[in-house]
Amino acid sequence: MAEPFRVIATEETPPSNEPVNELGIQALMLGLGALSQRTVVGLSKLFTLATVGSVFWLFMVHPEPNTMQLVEMGLYAAFVLVANFIVRN
Repeated sequence: MAEPFRVIATEETPPSNEPVNELGIQALMLGLGALSQRTVVGLSKLFTLATVGSVFWLFMVHPEPNTMQLVEMGLYAAFVLVANFIVRN
């Protein structure tokens, strides 16, 4: 008598992951590109914070400045404003 159903064990080959890996690498590169762009923007903001902070610190160090110190601090503040303007443009 013939067997009606019989399971034949075959070795299954795993599916190729090449297209999935390519998409994953492209997504990773896109994410890293966006992250690096945001880092550059953050660093330019950090430059502004550091320079304006240095002006503030310079004015706070001298509680009673004389006329020459006021002129020097004013020139430094103007220099910082010009430097920030150049960095922004």
